[in-house]
Amino acid sequence: MNITVYAASSGQIPEIYHDAATELGTLLARRGHTLINGAGCTGLMGAAIDACMSAGGTSIGVIPQFMIEQEWQHKGMSELIVTPDMHTRKETMASRSDACIACPGGVGTLEELLEVITWKQLGLYFKPIVVLNIDGFYDPLLDLFDRCVRQRFMRPQHRDIWQVAATPGEALRLCEETPLWNSAVRKYAAL
Repeated sequence: MNITVYAASSGQIPEIYHDAATELGTLLARRGHTLINGAGCTGLMGAAIDACMSAGGTSIGVIPQFMIEQEWQHKGMSELIVTPDMHTRKETMASRSDACIACPGGVGTLEELLEVITWKQLGLYFKPIVVLNIDGFYDPLLDLFDRCVRQRFMRPQHRDIWQVAATPGEALRLCEETPLWNSAVRKYAAL
């Protein structure tokens, strides 16, 4: 499988998240999956790439040209795809994926996660989406999703758009085992 991993670029985060990204990168390689991510050389992005490559895996990075000009790209990936902008970057990462995993991250990671969830809600993306909830990082967002359902901003069926994992191993298992989203979901897109 090609698995897109959304993850923080910050290098100043708690070690527990770095360890999880390292474990995820290692497991991706050991299980024969290809890592796709934003090609950053720092933070959880860099940790996942380093671990994947060290374990003999394949990694594909997708990065916009302006980030190349800043030299933010990881230089040890199997393949580097340069896009003209952020929108094309996200579209490329999703279109090449068989599943997505969201590691902890800041607004960029949250934006990527929410966009792919929106695409799935609208029937534009049918593949597994896994929220890697290390140390309860995503608990506030998951609570907000529940509130959206309770207050009818989303249907109860939309809770099945994403899966939640507590460990990298569980996240990969969910990617491997979660069936494709039913295309008939479009009829539920509007309340």
